[in-house]
Amino acid sequence: MIKKKIVMLGSWGVGKTSLVRQFVENVFEDKYLSTLGVKVDTKQVQVDGKEIKLMLWDIAGAEDNFSVPMNYLKGAAGCLLVVDGTRKESLQTALELKTLVEKEIGALPFVVAANKSDLQWQLSNADLEDAFPKPTDRWFSTSAKTGQNVEALFQEMAERVNA
Repeated sequence: MIKKKIVMLGSWGVGKTSLVRQFVENVFEDKYLSTLGVKVDTKQVQVDGKEIKLMLWDIAGAEDNFSVPMNYLKGAAGCLLVVDGTRKESLQTALELKTLVEKEIGALPFVVAANKSDLQWQLSNADLEDAFPKPTDRWFSTSAKTGQNVEALFQEMAERVNA
């Protein structure tokens, strides 16, 4: 079986943990629980007839005084950036984190979750298309609460790291 490390990055409260819980356990919890450090979950998926074990590193949310420990990024095969559609500033944080990852460990497959599609958004599709214009930076409108596009998001990530 192939194992691939995926780092999940974004501002605090964007829904990284909720997306992982929805994907791995089919569960959504309304209560906000802040991740301290890193939490690792795994799930097996199929890509082109192969079993791939995704090791999902849910890294604590980026805040003004927080920096991602570089040792959390080492060995990553891909990066899942999470943006909160209800908080426009979370898009800028995601872009800064993307730049940091590229600087520290080089080019990786990036997939973007524009999360909380079940709520009223401050972001538009145009904002996301402007921020992530390359086809290599695909984004999905997701809802950890309803499960919208959660499977598709992680399947896309699995396909990209398997390529």
